[in-house]
Amino acid sequence: MIIRPRIIPTLLIDNQKLVKTVKFKKPDYLGDPINAIKIFNEKGVDELCLLDITITKEKRKIDYGFLHDAASEAFMPLSYGGGIKSVEEIEKILAIGFEKVVINTSLSQNEELVKDSAAIFGSQSIVASIDYKRDIYIDRCYIRDGSQRINCDALELAKKAEQMGAGEILLYSINHDGTGKGYDIKTIKKISENVAIPVIACGGAGSLKDIRQVLCEGRASAAAAGSLFVYFGNKKAVLINFPDEQTLFEEGIYRKQ
Repeated sequence: MIIRPRIIPTLLIDNQKLVKTVKFKKPDYLGDPINAIKIFNEKGVDELCLLDITITKEKRKIDYGFLHDAASEAFMPLSYGGGIKSVEEIEKILAIGFEKVVINTSLSQNEELVKDSAAIFGSQSIVASIDYKRDIYIDRCYIRDGSQRINCDALELAKKAEQMGAGEILLYSINHDGTGKGYDIKTIKKISENVAIPVIACGGAGSLKDIRQVLCEGRASAAAAGSLFVYFGNKKAVLINFPDEQTLFEEGIYRKQ
């Protein structure tokens, strides 16, 4: 038996532009996201996550034309998050060809959306996105691309998301985003051990060793990463990349049991 945890490149989108942030700030323009999707196709990635990070703050509508173009180029499961407010929008996104939707702001602002969507489309289609910052001893949650704090800590919101019917949790550390200094193992482990649904760790991956650590020590079900798969080298040259299967075995991420 071969253990193959999911490794998920996460593409941040700013109005059809591929960008990368550090601690949810200073977006660095990287190029065309459709081109990145084509390259990830060739690399044989497990799954791909697209997050429109400015759509809610800018009060833009979901760009279904762009999502159609993205889905047309992708030969792997896709998830999309950004500006989702209704069951009808989720239905359109899934009909285009996305397997999952990622819900962040509406997770705390509109609980009925998560409940209704999970009931209609199945929990496997609904990903609860939790963006958080460590504030002394509390993991405080944020919405609207990290610009608005809500009165809820990460563990509390994770448990609520599970009760609402979400199928998995995208746990995104704002403090660790884009730093390449490793995942927030402590919080990821705490939440992974206190919910029954899968937890996808995100924020901080700087190497494949970080991915192995978050899967083994952090007990995450999957690892998402942005910078690791769009940059190369200390000077952060833009290079869409993904490790091959042999490398993942050598790093102990894939393993035989």
